[in-house]
Amino acid sequence: MKKILTLLLVMTAIAASAQDTLFTRTELYHPGDYGSTNYRIPALITAKDGTIVAVTDKRKYNEGDLPQDIDIICNRSTDGGQTWSEPYTIAQGTGVNHGFGDCALAWSNDDNGLIAVFVGGPGLWNSTPSNPIRSYKSYSYDNGQTWTAPEDITNFIFGDSCIYQSQTTWRASFFGSGNGLLTSTGRIMFVAAIREGSAQSLNNYAVYSDDNGLTWQVSGRASVGGDEAKVTELVDGRILMSIRHAGKRWYNISEDDGETWQPTTSIWNDITAPACNGDLIRYTSVNQGFNKNRLLHSVPYGSQRTDVSVYISYDEGETWPVRKTIVPYSSAYSSLCILPDGTIGLYVEENPNGDMGNYLTAFYNFSLEWLTDGADSLEDDAITDNTADDSLKIYPVPASSSIKIESEGLKRIKILDVKGQTVKKISVRGQNVVEIDITKLPSGTYFIESVDFSGKTKIGRFVK
Repeated sequence: MKKILTLLLVMTAIAASAQDTLFTRTELYHPGDYGSTNYRIPALITAKDGTIVAVTDKRKYNEGDLPQDIDIICNRSTDGGQTWSEPYTIAQGTGVNHGFGDCALAWSNDDNGLIAVFVGGPGLWNSTPSNPIRSYKSYSYDNGQTWTAPEDITNFIFGDSCIYQSQTTWRASFFGSGNGLLTSTGRIMFVAAIREGSAQSLNNYAVYSDDNGLTWQVSGRASVGGDEAKVTELVDGRILMSIRHAGKRWYNISEDDGETWQPTTSIWNDITAPACNGDLIRYTSVNQGFNKNRLLHSVPYGSQRTDVSVYISYDEGETWPVRKTIVPYSSAYSSLCILPDGTIGLYVEENPNGDMGNYLTAFYNFSLEWLTDGADSLEDDAITDNTADDSLKIYPVPASSSIKIESEGLKRIKILDVKGQTVKKISVRGQNVVEIDITKLPSGTYFIESVDFSGKTKIGRFVK
């Protein structure tokens, strides 16, 4: 595995305890690396085995968007982002009008599955219904180690060949790079910025699949005059969309799993940003057994592409009272993930020299304590569940290779990671003690949700 320059900075949290917290920065790509003049458009996700997967546009001959000759490349890290694999290609560009770009990532419904969506071809502003910018999907069934060949899904979204008649006159569509969403119902969802007419303006729609990406549908319109956008699921099942906009950041909410949206967008007074892509992900929720709902949002702060910051919301996106600048100089697109140990990952375009553009890409890793200057900590989070029963006993804690669960009449057991994603399911037959092999789980904090034969839910937590 290729060793990349890592800067380790020990920060003193501004808190009564004054406890030192580790903060790391690792550079992945510089202009000129591997014979490419530029790298842009970061996407980041933690795979189901705890591996961090980073995807980047390799802009081989210039910084330009499609229709330039661009490859989509992937790197993996198995040590929390300190070192990264050599790059390998998801989609290979073969010249102007034959490149790929703007990748977004989500979990699929497969055991070790990821899905990537991206675009290729003539580019956003040259696209027409008869010669459209193409939309593609690619799967990984091994946590990002290998990917299937790109498969065209344009006919589900727009263009002359679109299966939905009302969308055949639309002129272009591209995905907002970064994180997509796998909802609690198993729906895979991304957001497209769609050029409906000849004007140089974009509207946002969710593009979603209920059959693990085999077929796709397009939602009702979520914004007029938007751009790259991201979605996350709220604890009550609604879908929150954050929309690129210069000034106060826009958002919208769906109450039907992303199929329709409020007639008009709203604004967040807490988030002021330039017209730039950012990311939005779930950090914790009471549904996962935490005592706080937390959302994370990354985006540049102010009116220029500088000072990429991470915000925290504790009220499901209504307000964003916490903001901390991660990159205090020229910086633009970014993507977020949660590591198995509960720390936060940020993959970002930046230029320490202060120039706009000509970016290098860097991965940052930091804790909630560091982000909040000691005011918030996962270690202090109590498990809360109104239906929980204290009789659920888990040992040993911390665990290494296996755990034992004690409770009466166990029927089903789920293990969830800190993002609330199920990593293991077990059916049992009324045993009072169950031993579970956890050797394949990466180190970190996990939650146990059990159901007994009376239908009662019990909650527990362990650390590996």
